[in-house]
Amino acid sequence: MKINLLRNYPKSKRNLNNRALLKTKKIQHIARKFGKEYFDGERSYGYGGFNYHRKFWTRVVKDIKKKYKLSNNSKILDVGCAKGFLIYDLKKILPKAEILGIDISKYAIKNCKKEVKKFLKLGNACKLEFKDNYFDLVISINTIHNLDKTDCAKALKEMDRVTKKNAFITVDAYKNPKEKNRMQKWNLTAKTILSEKNWIKFFKKNNYNYDYYWFKP
Repeated sequence: MKINLLRNYPKSKRNLNNRALLKTKKIQHIARKFGKEYFDGERSYGYGGFNYHRKFWTRVVKDIKKKYKLSNNSKILDVGCAKGFLIYDLKKILPKAEILGIDISKYAIKNCKKEVKKFLKLGNACKLEFKDNYFDLVISINTIHNLDKTDCAKALKEMDRVTKKNAFITVDAYKNPKEKNRMQKWNLTAKTILSEKNWIKFFKKNNYNYDYYWFKP
């Protein structure tokens, strides 16, 4: 089901034309390594400084908790957890819950929020090293679209495998040519960008029958 669980995440002003002007194949190649340059290097490579701010996830995690009726007995996985900011804020409201995160970035895990370091590990969305039906909720925010279409399909099937009943993802998407143009200007790392209709078809084809929403710059 389409649901905007990020409605309380602060919106950033993005200079799409400047991004498009600076973007080169070399910059995209470096960004897709998801290393220091992407997280904490110059803005042209990605975030331009990926730091924790309370305003970003504090209200979002409350919405997630309410939507999925999470408790201290819940098991939650964040696929593409980066430095663990979402997990940190989830742990504040669910201190006894089992909340884990994986990310492909060695840099992000090494430089994660120290309070959640023991809950994070290197991992690949295409092969989640967890038992079937282990989690009550699997979350993946702006991550699986960074994979090519084949691996993106694998990631969806893996999330379906490890969750008992709930999952929520956000992916790069567009509805019309204007939105597609904006996405093309902004995108640095995504390898799978589809129209909303084609994403929905892709979800169904790959057994993803859970919640989703779109990222649009």
